[in-house]
Amino acid sequence: MADSAGKKTTEERIPFNFFKKIPKIELHAHINGSISTETIEKLIKRKSNHVNHESLVSQWQTTIQKGDTRDLDECLNMFGIIYQLVDDTDTVFLVTKSVIEDFEQDNVRYLELRSTPRANTETGMTKQSYIEAVLAAIEEAKKTAPDIIVRFILAISRKHGPDDALDTVHLAMQYKEKANGIIVGIDLSGDPTAHNSRDFVPALKLAREHGLKLALHIAEVPDLEDTRVLLNLIPDRIGHGTCIHPENGGAEDLVNTVEEHSIPIELCLTSNVKTKTVPSYADHHMGYWYNKQHPCMVCTDDKGVFSTTLSEEYSVMARTFNLTEEQVWNLAFRSIDHIFEGEALKNNLRELWKTEKEKLMSAVNLK
Repeated sequence: MADSAGKKTTEERIPFNFFKKIPKIELHAHINGSISTETIEKLIKRKSNHVNHESLVSQWQTTIQKGDTRDLDECLNMFGIIYQLVDDTDTVFLVTKSVIEDFEQDNVRYLELRSTPRANTETGMTKQSYIEAVLAAIEEAKKTAPDIIVRFILAISRKHGPDDALDTVHLAMQYKEKANGIIVGIDLSGDPTAHNSRDFVPALKLAREHGLKLALHIAEVPDLEDTRVLLNLIPDRIGHGTCIHPENGGAEDLVNTVEEHSIPIELCLTSNVKTKTVPSYADHHMGYWYNKQHPCMVCTDDKGVFSTTLSEEYSVMARTFNLTEEQVWNLAFRSIDHIFEGEALKNNLRELWKTEKEKLMSAVNLK
């Protein structure tokens, strides 16, 4: 349906296939939150030897369906359910490989996955074997998903505290040398109310001293002091950044810090709407930062939990903010600037994007 002025809406003007066809960068994807419904079903069937299958399916709800929402605490609890399914290294390998293949099917050409190394005494899984399973899956996926480049960010879970954070950083340092460039950074995530951010500063500084980039979940909820502590580290990227600007519980000095240092923001529209940290797509802070021409990237966060894909996120973003094909393309292209990789790979990706753009020019009005 055209609007009252007779102009086509973005949804009518840009077919969904356009969002599928453009090459994309995904920089904020948690492995366990990105598991497809089909893979979750496989995992549930594997567990059904010990528990009645029907009760297992009804009990272990791991996806927020289209149109549904949960608050942030409920979403965090869903991960506890997923962790019960992903409790051994074979399963970690399986889900990591399947997540990579899913992203490649969505025409994602560069992917940075993140996950917190977990141990499970019942299955014999250690933090080390967890990391090794992820790395093995990334290596194996080169055969089954050859058109995607994958890197790994080790995540610090806030609820596990500062000692565990230091342990995670030491593991990242140890495996960084063994993993031939696959491990590129450290994430700080999880319950944003758990522990004071100052508790994690020593671990984060140590990571940076050893060449690891910092992609930190910042300002998911309003907390000026917590946000200032993390922004003062000048992270390499901000995850979410929902409550940085004054209109959403932030402050001008926070905006100034982000702008002064051009800190890119990983934006996860559906995630924020479904967790009710923003009231609607139209109210999403992407509009605020995009209008400021600040560097930002469209991301999924947890495509499995939130029933989305990166193509869908681009479609929602374009429809919400009435963007043109060219503006959408430029957002995807500029995401290359902010990957945790060197200029050689960035330039290779830029060349790939130019080749893909030429293929699409005949179908849409790209210049």
